[in-house]
Amino acid sequence: MQLLVTTPTDIVADERAGKIIAEATNGSFALLPRHVDFVAPLTAGVLAYQTMEGEERFLGVDEGFLVKMGGSVRVSTRNALREDTLERLQTRVHAEFEARSAREVAARSALARLETGLIRRFVELERQL
Repeated sequence: MQLLVTTPTDIVADERAGKIIAEATNGSFALLPRHVDFVAPLTAGVLAYQTMEGEERFLGVDEGFLVKMGGSVRVSTRNALREDTLERLQTRVHAEFEARSAREVAARSALARLETGLIRRFVELERQL
């Protein structure tokens, strides 16, 4: 099977795979080359696959969709991280979540300041009328 994993800005994986294991909203599943075609909504988790040489590879994926059609498996997700071992993937996922969390806190703080400023302006306008 040709596995293609994409995010809005990057191609994370594009290689032949003999077996793919993913996590859908209703549980995990495995795909083999002669599996029936289907579409599955993915949850955030680990997508594991075995290369044609027998090596295991791991991807941390955000929510997305998996489409299997013939010999092609395509995964589209907002974010994906690729590592060769689960330990490295876990470390990298934790680092990414911490960085994203810090950015989200800063964004929420900026939004709160904008909202406060907007409310002040409305109060000032109301007093002038």
